Amino acid sequence: MSEQSPTPTLVRSDDITYDAVDAADGLSKGVLIDADDGAPNFAMRRFTLDPGAEVPAHTNAVEHEQYVLSGEYVVGIDGEEHVVSAGDALLIPAGVPHWYRNEGDETGAFICAVPNGDDAIELVD
Repeated sequence: MSEQSPTPTLVRSDDITYDAVDAADGLSKGVLIDADDGAPNFAMRRFTLDPGAEVPAHTNAVEHEQYVLSGEYVVGIDGEEHVVSAGDALLIPAGVPHWYRNEGDETGAFICAVPNGDDAIELVD
């Protein structure tokens, strides 16, 4: 390995802390890996969306790639709503308004990968 290569890292599930996200009741985020773990380019996060939870329309300064792990919920992207479930993948480009709504009885969960760096979030009226 060269001096510039990142060090391989393993983060165990027991070491991941989940915190409530201020933007919405019922949304929690756990950072799986990011720059603090030596990842040079991307952060990988896991979100859970409780039954009945809604995340208001917002934009992000960076793109988001998401992979649905469990549950079924609605994702609104740029004015169009999509029902997603386990195995579905989404690309939400930077600056595109999006939102989430879990109308079901099961908690939704998804992985979200974003570029490292600042991710300014703006609520959309």
